[in-house]
Amino acid sequence: MSKPDILSFLHEEFLMPQPEVLELSTKNQSLFIGIPNERAFQENRVPLVPEAVGLLVSNGHKVYIETNAGMSSSFTDQEYGDAGAKICYDVKEVYQADIILKVEPPTIDELDYFKHNQCLISALQLKTQTATYFKKLMEKKVTAVAFDYIQDETKSFPIVRSMSEIAGTSSILIAAELLSTSAGGRGVLMGGIAGVSPTQVVIIGAGTVAEYAARSAMALGASVKVFDNSIARLRRIQNDLNLRVATSIMQPKVLEKALKRADVVIGALRAEGGRTPCVISSEMVQKMKSKSVIVDVSIDQGGCFETSEVTTHETPTFTKHDVIHYCVPNIASRSAKTASFSLSNILAPLLLKVGDGGGVQGMLLRAPNIRGGVYVYNGIITNKGIGVWFELPYKEIRLLLGH
Repeated sequence: MSKPDILSFLHEEFLMPQPEVLELSTKNQSLFIGIPNERAFQENRVPLVPEAVGLLVSNGHKVYIETNAGMSSSFTDQEYGDAGAKICYDVKEVYQADIILKVEPPTIDELDYFKHNQCLISALQLKTQTATYFKKLMEKKVTAVAFDYIQDETKSFPIVRSMSEIAGTSSILIAAELLSTSAGGRGVLMGGIAGVSPTQVVIIGAGTVAEYAARSAMALGASVKVFDNSIARLRRIQNDLNLRVATSIMQPKVLEKALKRADVVIGALRAEGGRTPCVISSEMVQKMKSKSVIVDVSIDQGGCFETSEVTTHETPTFTKHDVIHYCVPNIASRSAKTASFSLSNILAPLLLKVGDGGGVQGMLLRAPNIRGGVYVYNGIITNKGIGVWFELPYKEIRLLLGH
């Protein structure tokens, strides 16, 4: 190239300062979220509170919510409308969304509203499902995520833990009320006062429910004893409570002796697979104090008392062997507003991450903790347990995602 050619290349406009061009991220995706009413029995919670809806809308996402969806949790349509959600008076309009967000899994009838290739985020409640439910999801090519199977950075299940915390605390507050004379109880104040022996509380199980039940009972001044078959869990609950709470392995004679003295017994055993083990026989309940109280939190998975029978929030108790039984499933729904805030605090940041990650597909590629919650991917079962139990074809999600 000759000298004049080089000089002509260095034209005046090339020597002027040029605006910097930044590469824009193409990963962010605006989400379209639909929240229908909860139609399941005794379900009063809502997956997103108005504040969380406002957060999502301010980040460019669209939220449709069915009218009165938050009513049972004391949230009005006005509050959701002010937060930026569109209030839908026709449930079919809500199901036009790309992501359907629910607390309980949809009913078989609700699945008819789904369109192809939608994403469902809800609880799974595997023990209440049938093969028809999964076949419908497969037919619609839905991607279904069970939020109770999603793990956080510490490998724990945040939604299961938060609901267990509420259930544990609630169980003691319920028992305290049932002990009162006005409720037909022993007329004993939970915790007692100076000069009066404290209330005796026995907790069966040493998981999260048990931890928060023990924490609440001891805060009121009750005497607490925790039973479990795992020394590791008993040691953990002592460390977490930071108190030398009385603990014991579930030896029949020791357990029976504790039950005879108990004013309150909380059933908080976890099912390791299938049904909760029934560890308290009818004969043991018969030997308990007159008008003492049983709160069986594990009734969701069958209950750990032989005398337990499922009750409702409307008629929560029954008396058997002169012992008051409270056996309502889904205790967290009793404090619907608190439980909704707790759910929302986990789901709203999750949805923001999904949007920032390029949608559900992009998030699943990069987040193995969320991937663990997927049980149907584009109409293909990805959970081996579901596939084997219901005799349905399944594939590992890693293979479907190309990981």
